Amino acid sequence: MFHSRSCPWCAAWDRDIGPVYGKTPEGRLLTLRRVDADRSTDGGVRLSRPVDVTPTFVIVACGREVGRITGYPGEDHFWGLLGIEIERLRTTLATKC
Repeated sequence: MFHSRSCPWCAAWDRDIGPVYGKTPEGRLLTLRRVDADRSTDGGVRLSRPVDVTPTFVIVACGREVGRITGYPGEDHFWGLLGIEIERLRTTLATKC
């Protein structure tokens, strides 16, 4: 998760999702790592394109980006988008890394 301290959408994600994320099957599969977007442009990951909006959730496999959710569209939409990204991750891992 690329975030910024001044980002109100990051604060909303922290309030709505943050307390439960790590307890969900999705959170156990996609461990959350926070990257301060004010200090790092890539978080040590090979990104497919720059991160220019916070929050941005980058899904990583084999050291490279395989998916992302840009912004925080609210709790219901977030979980749906995350499910799509998990399926994309599974397809990527099944074919090659």
